[in-house]
Amino acid sequence: MSLKSEKLIDPQKLLPWLNDFTQERGPDILRLKGIIAFPNEPKRFVVQGVHMILDGDVQRDWKEGEAKVSRLVFIGRNLDRAELEAKFAACAA
Repeated sequence: MSLKSEKLIDPQKLLPWLNDFTQERGPDILRLKGIIAFPNEPKRFVVQGVHMILDGDVQRDWKEGEAKVSRLVFIGRNLDRAELEAKFAACAA
């Protein structure tokens, strides 16, 4: 499932949530990836994960005129779309 937010995302909310979620639901997460727009950060934050392993870092700058849209993609089993949408929305800055 793919999630999207046009609001900037607070890293102090997003990163703890993703860490907790992957630790709790790791066996059900086959793949996680995303590009995130943080406030006051000129670079895109790229996150990826498999099961309980999660990694992320800033990558290239957002391009001139590029919409700062955050996206998270989950590939897995027994994932609740409404729950994930609500948790992701709660990470807005």
